[in-house]
Amino acid sequence: MLRYIFKRILYAIPVLIFISMASFAIIQFAPGDYATNYQFFLMTYSNMSEYEAQQAADIVRRQYGLDQPAIVQYFAWMRGMILEGRFGWSFSYRRDVSELFAERLPRTLILAISAHLISSVGGVLIGIYAATRKYSIGDNLATVLAFIGTCLPRFFLAIIMLYTLLFVVRVPQMGGWSSSHYVMAPMSMSKFWNIVSHVWPVVFIAGLGGIARNFRVMRGNLLDVLNAQYVTTARAKGLKERKVIMRHAVPNALHPIIMYQGMVFPYMVQGELETSIILSVPTMAPLFYMSLQQQDIYVAAGCVLIYSFILVLGNIIADITLAAVDPRVTTE
Repeated sequence: MLRYIFKRILYAIPVLIFISMASFAIIQFAPGDYATNYQFFLMTYSNMSEYEAQQAADIVRRQYGLDQPAIVQYFAWMRGMILEGRFGWSFSYRRDVSELFAERLPRTLILAISAHLISSVGGVLIGIYAATRKYSIGDNLATVLAFIGTCLPRFFLAIIMLYTLLFVVRVPQMGGWSSSHYVMAPMSMSKFWNIVSHVWPVVFIAGLGGIARNFRVMRGNLLDVLNAQYVTTARAKGLKERKVIMRHAVPNALHPIIMYQGMVFPYMVQGELETSIILSVPTMAPLFYMSLQQQDIYVAAGCVLIYSFILVLGNIIADITLAAVDPRVTTE
C-alpha cells in the first residue's frame, strides 16, 4: 500500500507542474498587464496626462519585473515557491501572496469540507431511501428535485438566497466572515455562531448540488446491486430486508461513491467559489476574481495552482480509500 501511495503522489508532481505552466501562460495571454490597469487608473482618477501615467506604469513594470519575458517571470515564480515557499508578490494588495493564502485558504477549506460532508451524507441517505422504494412518490420527488439541483447554477441560487435574506427575511447584515464587532475578538461560542450565521448560505448552496449528484450516483449503484445474485441469495436465506440492504448491498454500492469523491470535492470548492463571490464572503473566491480583473498574475496563478492541487489531492485520497476498502482494486 505504501508503494501505491508513493506512486500516486509521484505521478501527481508532473501534473501539477504542467498545470502551473498552463495557468501562468493563460493568464499572460490577456492583453496588457497590471501596469496597464494602473496607468488607466492614474489617467482616470488622478488627472495625470497620458505621458505621466505611462512613465509611472513603466516604473511599476521595472519594479515588479513585468518587463521581463513570460518564461523568466515563470521560473522566478517557481524558484520562489520551491526554495522559499512564497507565491510571489501581490501588486494590488501590496502583500506577499502566501500571506493572503494563509488568511483565506483555511476559510475556503472549512466551507468546502462542510459542504462536502453534508452533500455526501445527505446524498447517500436519500439515495438509499429512493432505491429501496423504487418508483414510489418519495423516489420520484427526490429524482425531480435532484435534476433541478443539478441543473440550477450555484450563482443563480446565491442571487435568490441574497434577495430572500435581505428583502424578505430582512437579516441585519450579509456578507463577510463575521460581524464587524467580532473581527478582532477572540474565538468564543458567540463568535462561532456569528460566523455560522454569515457563512451558512455558502455551505447550503455549495452542498445542494452535491447532494443531488451523490443521490443520483448512490441510487443507480444501489439499484444495480439489489439485482445481484448474492443479494437474492441473502434474501433466500431468510435475512431481514434491512440487514440485506445495510450489510450486503450498501457497502458494495458505496465503492463507486468513494471513487466519485475525488471529483465531488473540487465541485464543492467550485460551488464555494461562485457563492462566495455573490455573497461577499472573504475566502479564496473573491481574491481569485479580483486578481483576474486586475491582472494580478501571481495571485491568479497561485489560486489556479491551489485549486488544481485540491483536485489532484482529492483524486489521490479517493484512490487510496477505494484501494483500502475494495479488495478487487490492485495496488501494484
